[in-house]
Amino acid sequence: MALAQQIQAFYDASSGLWEQIWGEHMHHGYYGPQGYHRLNRRQAQIDLIDQCLSWADITTADHILDCGCGIGGSALDLAQRFQARVVGITLSPVQAERASERARAAKLGGDRPPCAEFRVADALHTPFADQSFDLIWSMESGEHMPDKAAFLGECHRLLKPGGKLLLATWCHRPTDSLAGPLTPTEQRHLDRIYRAYHLPYVIALPDYRDIAQESGFTLVKTADWSQAVAPFWDDVIASTLTLEAVVGLLQAGPGPLQGALVLRAMAQGLSSGLIRYGLLQAVR
Repeated sequence: MALAQQIQAFYDASSGLWEQIWGEHMHHGYYGPQGYHRLNRRQAQIDLIDQCLSWADITTADHILDCGCGIGGSALDLAQRFQARVVGITLSPVQAERASERARAAKLGGDRPPCAEFRVADALHTPFADQSFDLIWSMESGEHMPDKAAFLGECHRLLKPGGKLLLATWCHRPTDSLAGPLTPTEQRHLDRIYRAYHLPYVIALPDYRDIAQESGFTLVKTADWSQAVAPFWDDVIASTLTLEAVVGLLQAGPGPLQGALVLRAMAQGLSSGLIRYGLLQAVR
């Protein structure tokens, strides 16, 4: 099965369970700069959106593309926050349909802003014209991209001059420091996570910076928020220990269950510094 089909099948099967247990936001939470703030897990996810926008100094946007939109959590928030027109894309028809249902329920399903629409589309080959958007929001979808350069190149094509890209993504530790290249043990750790979540590979945050610059972006800025989001995985692990979650996982099938079995590996990877949570802002 092709990678895109694997990703689609995983999210088709798991998104309903995630919404049932966690709600509409399918991304990390923010627990303070050092990760010391003990927050309600859903509030932490909303805080992550707030903190990302503040860090990137995004105060307005009219036409937004949400790459990897999930069931529309960020897209609906951004549409209301900026009174904007938002388009969300995902590989999962189940996610696109659920996001559309939620947009209609929130009275954001029309043609005039604030509004949000959702499509099944590949972020490497989108159906949109050049310079269509003034903000591209990518919340934890870069790790799924089999060609990071092609993804950033497509983002550059789609942005209007002066438009911004805000990318939050899983990374591995930099390899240009004293620690050197990834060790075989580290690579095996990552490979286990790749298999469970259908990730082709992740790269280091400095590599994203270099690719963004090579793609033609300017004013590129990065930040490592690994400590700020680390408690998220303990919360996720705790959420799987309820009867509701166990029953849901068994009903959802092998994909979501396999994902649940590597939750501890994600937590350990962040704790050890192997896995990093990186932010990138860039201007077209």
